[in-house]
Amino acid sequence: MSALVLVVEDEPQIAAVLEAYLRQEGHRVEKAADGKAALSLYRSAKPDLLLLDLMLPGLSGMDVLKAVRADGQTPVILVTARAEETDQVLGLEFGADDYVVKPFRPREVMARVKAVLRRASGRNEGEQPQVYRVGDLEIDTGAVLVRLHGQMLPMTPAEFRLLSCMASAPGRAFTRAELLAAALPDSEALERVVDAHLASARRKLEAGGGTGLLQTVRGVGYRLAEGG
Repeated sequence: MSALVLVVEDEPQIAAVLEAYLRQEGHRVEKAADGKAALSLYRSAKPDLLLLDLMLPGLSGMDVLKAVRADGQTPVILVTARAEETDQVLGLEFGADDYVVKPFRPREVMARVKAVLRRASGRNEGEQPQVYRVGDLEIDTGAVLVRLHGQMLPMTPAEFRLLSCMASAPGRAFTRAELLAAALPDSEALERVVDAHLASARRKLEAGGGTGLLQTVRGVGYRLAEGG
């Protein structure tokens, strides 16, 4: 799967290593060493994925992530030296799709890139497209679209897959572990990452008139209400 990847990294050696491995995998690469340059390249080159360091000179990686999410749903993998769980979860709450922590193995990053690009396609290899309908909510895994009351809602790849998983069995309570395994199988993310993604998805559903559609099941996890 060839893609255009924007590497946002202020350490030239790390950026060069990531570029070499990405090109070896058949991807095209653009590089930016600061947040302002990253946003400029993002808007002009329209990459398929961003590898984004949080610690950048000038405009921070988190600010870049917020701007990217305000503009669209391009997949983003955070690459950061910050190992604290709070930083990882905060990035995911702002819409990142996965993260890796420095120091990392380049092959590990390539595996995450492959996984996130596959998730962005809306389905796993060999999985047939489906259209799930839960009340007024429609999830089309072939077109990778979410509609509520006929209006499209912008979901990140992770949010899309989590909702698709629950829409396959409306009314059923899914544990966080089940959702993590189904929607983010190649990630080493913690189970509370599911909370971050679904908190964002819930805000979007509620803004579209879907209050009460995504429900928290205390002590278990989440479900989509059968009535929609």
